Amino acid sequence: MLSRSALSRSILRTRLFSSSRPARSDALFVHRDTPYNNPKIAFEFTPENLKRAQEIISHYPPQYKKAAVIPLLDLGQRQNKGWTSISVMNYVANLLEMPPMRVYEVATFYTMFNREPIGEHFVQVCTTTPCMLRGSTEILDTVCGHLGGIKPGQTTKDGKFTVIEVECQGACSNAPMFVVGDDFYEDLTPQSTKKILDAFKKGEKPKPGPQSGRLTSENSAGLTALSSKPYGPGEFCLPEFQ
Repeated sequence: MLSRSALSRSILRTRLFSSSRPARSDALFVHRDTPYNNPKIAFEFTPENLKRAQEIISHYPPQYKKAAVIPLLDLGQRQNKGWTSISVMNYVANLLEMPPMRVYEVATFYTMFNREPIGEHFVQVCTTTPCMLRGSTEILDTVCGHLGGIKPGQTTKDGKFTVIEVECQGACSNAPMFVVGDDFYEDLTPQSTKKILDAFKKGEKPKPGPQSGRLTSENSAGLTALSSKPYGPGEFCLPEFQ
């Protein structure tokens, strides 16, 4: 049986499932006015985005145009530097002629809507089981360390990067991976992770996708099946039909 001190050391060595900064329970659902997030701050779509919003709305019958709330919130978040303010939500509610509370319900339910400002580059590190088994803990530590020692849930002092832990991003066969903006960066190592972050720091756009040299998610060891030329239409046809 472990002594109390040995048990304490064992617990300290055990990594928690998530190291993201915990948020107050009401922070996810309750809005409180701040100098940077209050209804008095004007927001409206740019002419280009308004045209895009109207095109999205046109996909739905007039009586069901409120179904466009998710794509319009996403459009508003993109215009608003990556986060969904109360003004964005109110604007979308007015545009879709629906009660603001119905828009708030959507924005607080889906985690892809950021309720607080984020950095220029939003780094979402997957730490779910497939990624964890292939080194996502080391990748997360590398990201946070290379960005000045910030922790998941925090933004760098220069406002360039925000880092969070996320659940599965759907690229399990290319684990470990993270998402920056809309781009997937896969087959990561600590070295390739630093290289990607350095490129963003310089204002460059690193090439997304697998960083190991493979094109998609093909076996990195080479083909193990279907390694010969497949037969197909015309392959073994009679001469008169070729």
